[in-house]
Amino acid sequence: MTRMIFVNLCVSDIVAATAFYTAIGAKKNETYSNDTTSCMVFSEAIHVMIMLPGVFKGFTPNEKTIADPKKVSEVLLCLSVDKREDVDSILATAAEHGGRANPTTLPEMPNMYGRSFEDLDGHVWELMWMDESVAKEEVSH
Repeated sequence: MTRMIFVNLCVSDIVAATAFYTAIGAKKNETYSNDTTSCMVFSEAIHVMIMLPGVFKGFTPNEKTIADPKKVSEVLLCLSVDKREDVDSILATAAEHGGRANPTTLPEMPNMYGRSFEDLDGHVWELMWMDESVAKEEVSH
């Protein structure tokens, strides 16, 4: 079995969040979705579980509060893309669907290109393309 990651995010509006993530390229897995939770699939290995606060709270320790990502940094999420132009295309789509483009300025690095956006609830996502031929060379040295 391929090792997978499930990123769990608290969202305020499941319908709007599902539409947003669908617009930027995720597919909804109906088997693991309902009125309070959507399983958004970016790849065979990357799933984002978006859920309303009552559901999200059920997975957290009782003494902890749910972070408001519009006020505090909770985590930085980064998705790789196949082509450099995909970074700008997905960023534009995120902005067209209510996200905020470029809440942070990513450092420029050789053979890499990245930008960031906030989703509807303020979660920060980075989009990153890297020249894989250069990355493979560097790993082999």
